[in-house]
Amino acid sequence: MDAESQSTNPGTIDEELLAILCCPETKQGLRLLDSKQIRHLNALIDKGELRNKEGHVVQEKLDGGLMREDGKIVYPIRDHIPIMLIEEGIVIEGVL
Repeated sequence: MDAESQSTNPGTIDEELLAILCCPETKQGLRLLDSKQIRHLNALIDKGELRNKEGHVVQEKLDGGLMREDGKIVYPIRDHIPIMLIEEGIVIEGVL
């Protein structure tokens, strides 16, 4: 991804940063969600159907997301910043 497209898409992060990030809870690797997956999750957020690890309904839409290798948790990306707090992880098991 070139610098121009990355600067216009707040749901992206630098590839070098992505290579070193891991789940803060399990240390599993992470991968970027694609735009179709983000749209699907945002539709569920609009309906109030997604919860984070604390059990709170997710209210803020995602610019992007980092899915844990096991496909159970997504960490949100907002304004190019991955939110890597365990309690902010969005439970998506069985959703994508």
